[in-house]
Amino acid sequence: MDMKKLQEFMELVGRLKHMKRKGWVIKNILDPETIAGHMYRMAMLSFLVDNEENLDKVKIMQMALIHDLAECIVGDITPSCGVPPDEKHRLEDEAMEEISKLLGDKGLGILEMFREYEKQESPEAKYVKDLDRLDLIMQAYEYEKRDDAFGQLEEFFVATNGKIRHPFIKKMASEITETREALLRDSVLRNKK
Repeated sequence: MDMKKLQEFMELVGRLKHMKRKGWVIKNILDPETIAGHMYRMAMLSFLVDNEENLDKVKIMQMALIHDLAECIVGDITPSCGVPPDEKHRLEDEAMEEISKLLGDKGLGILEMFREYEKQESPEAKYVKDLDRLDLIMQAYEYEKRDDAFGQLEEFFVATNGKIRHPFIKKMASEITETREALLRDSVLRNKK
């Protein structure tokens, strides 16, 4: 393996440790999460995959760590950026090709896994997409709770509503939403007094 290319890869990945997720930056969230933080929690949630399910936990963890890797080059492109979805996918795919070339023969597996996720071609890809949505609402809930700003990030809950398919992740999302709604009701009652 070319050590200079490996060092370049490490620098690119390192960017994600400092890049704030754009959706939170746009909403003026104080101290927003980084892209790497988002991918890390998703990877940790892969440990919750039930052994009886016909899902590859290792693949899910790897895919969670790869799914936003292109953002170290193209940045976090959100719907509010005005970039058409096909253009976003093209830019991210080109970035992933560039990244994978740095890793020699090991890079091809990363590129293939990224494309599998993007095309939602496997049960694991669909599971990771659900984890992505789950992490989004959990993070929105955490910000609302931390900042005592219940209801201010409603759009993130609306954006994922009905889109999570896996039963276990759907149940987790329902629990987060129910807890949030109870706290929102409490907050409204407190403010009326």
